[in-house]
Amino acid sequence: MQHVSVIGAGAWGTALALAAFRAGSRVTLWSISLDEVETINLRHENVYRLPGIPLDPNIQATLSAEEAARADVLILTPPAQCMRSTCETFQPFVAPHVPLVIASKGIEHDTCLLMSEVVREIFPKNPILILSGPSFAHDVAKKLPVAVVLAAETLDIGRQVAPVLASASFRLYGSTDLIGVQVGGACKNVIAIACGIAEGRGLGDSASAALLTRGLAEITRLGCALGARPETFLGLAGAGDITLTALSDQSRNRSFGLALGRGTPLQELLAAKDTLTEGVHTVAGAHALANHHQIHMPLTAVMHALLCGEEPIDALFERILSKPLTFDAE
Repeated sequence: MQHVSVIGAGAWGTALALAAFRAGSRVTLWSISLDEVETINLRHENVYRLPGIPLDPNIQATLSAEEAARADVLILTPPAQCMRSTCETFQPFVAPHVPLVIASKGIEHDTCLLMSEVVREIFPKNPILILSGPSFAHDVAKKLPVAVVLAAETLDIGRQVAPVLASASFRLYGSTDLIGVQVGGACKNVIAIACGIAEGRGLGDSASAALLTRGLAEITRLGCALGARPETFLGLAGAGDITLTALSDQSRNRSFGLALGRGTPLQELLAAKDTLTEGVHTVAGAHALANHHQIHMPLTAVMHALLCGEEPIDALFERILSKPLTFDAE
């Protein structure tokens, strides 16, 4: 496996292109924007999504799905809500033996499907892997130490694909829990928004810590109901990812919640965002899955009501704290 195509030239896709190049792979970066493709190929920098980070001239961008599909491995990085349409674009060109590494986090809004389920509907025979964990695009691009999880249906498949990305600064840990790794990566964004709101309301670090840990508990309950292993949520794809996303100033989801907590109207934030806040799109799917499987997810339920405009922001904590007093198990 020597040729890697990264599908999606956002910040994360561009960072993963750099990671693959550093691992010794030949890299093609696919984009839907002609201007972006030309800029990357001429200036060797993604000035729109990852400015200030030089790209090796050997990393070539293309508009052609047919060209990008000729790679030995495809890394899929489109926004979760665009995963289906992106895969449909590539469906005529991808050979059935080519591994597909899903590096996008989220739940499809209309169907409540995980990304692996969406991709499997379109590519029924291809090996599917999940890349997730505590990682920011700028950290990967700047060659800072990052550790993530590569989940595959078997460890043998994971071992075959890992070398196309792994390097001294980008460490991959193996897993076979595709469901758990995806649920942790998607749902932690909802809790990160809640932690941002707590900070914006001046509720203190103790409130954020409570939200983070109780949020992780309800994410674990959902994941296990879907077939995940509980220990997955104690690792990089669970505790590691939610800690980074909920507490770091680099987090878009936390920053979104922070602005909400400080009084910026929800609709104003949604209209002004020029970068994706995954938790806003994930909350409906997580809430629907919790209801379908009868999983107790109070934080997710409150966040769903808030982000759908059904309740004011003060209800976030009022509803949680006003529940009948019980001696809840940890």
